[in-house]
Amino acid sequence: MDADTPEGRNDRLIRDFLAAWEHRDTQYIIDCFAEDAVYHSVPLTAIVGKPAIREFVDKFADVPPGRLEVHHQVASANVVMNERTDHITINGKAVTLPICGVFEIEDGRIRAWREYFDLGPARAAYDKA
Repeated sequence: MDADTPEGRNDRLIRDFLAAWEHRDTQYIIDCFAEDAVYHSVPLTAIVGKPAIREFVDKFADVPPGRLEVHHQVASANVVMNERTDHITINGKAVTLPICGVFEIEDGRIRAWREYFDLGPARAAYDKA
C-alpha cells in the first residue's frame, strides 16, 4: 500500500497505534484520537471523549504488555478494518482474544474505534479456579 495515499496513511496509523498498545506507550495512543472520539468494545459500554479514553488507557499501565497479531487489515480514505488476535493478560491470566476492529479516521485521528469480540475468554480470566 502506498504510504502517500490517505489509505496508506490510515493503514500505518492503525498499525502504529496497535504497536503502541503492545509497548504501553500511553501518550502515543492518546495522541491518535480526536478530542471527541468514541471507543466501543461492543460487548461493553462505549467510552466517549479523549479524557475518558485516557482514563481507560491509564488502567493498563501496570498490565504486562501483550501482542496484537493482525491477520488481515484493509484501509480506505476514512475507515480501517482489521481481523486480529490479541494475546493479553487479564487478572494475571493469559487470554487469547480474536477481535474484529473498525476504526473511523478523520483528519489523521481516530474518530471512532469499535471492537467486536466474544467476551467469554475475558470473563473466564476472572473465574476462580
